[in-house]
Amino acid sequence: MNKPSPNERLHIWVTGRVQGVGFRAYVAQAANNLGLTGWVRNVGYDQVETVAEGQRDDLEEFSRLVLTGPRASRVEGSHIEWLAASNEFIDFTVRSSR
Repeated sequence: MNKPSPNERLHIWVTGRVQGVGFRAYVAQAANNLGLTGWVRNVGYDQVETVAEGQRDDLEEFSRLVLTGPRASRVEGSHIEWLAASNEFIDFTVRSSR
């Protein structure tokens, strides 16, 4: 059975020890495991930004995983925005740093 089309978008910024520790790969794997679409990228020297679209319960689990991060990381701050989905993504990708 196909999942319903995404109806929510989650935009998360995290700061701390989130670069050079496999954070983007961890986020991408979590998103793919949950069937989410969107992207993740490094911003500056201590921030990661991610946008994900999907069902609310999957996005809530994704948010929990992102805020926990991989073992070598340390999330020190975060900002989360809930928005309507744009349905513009077909998969979840790791983008180049900004």
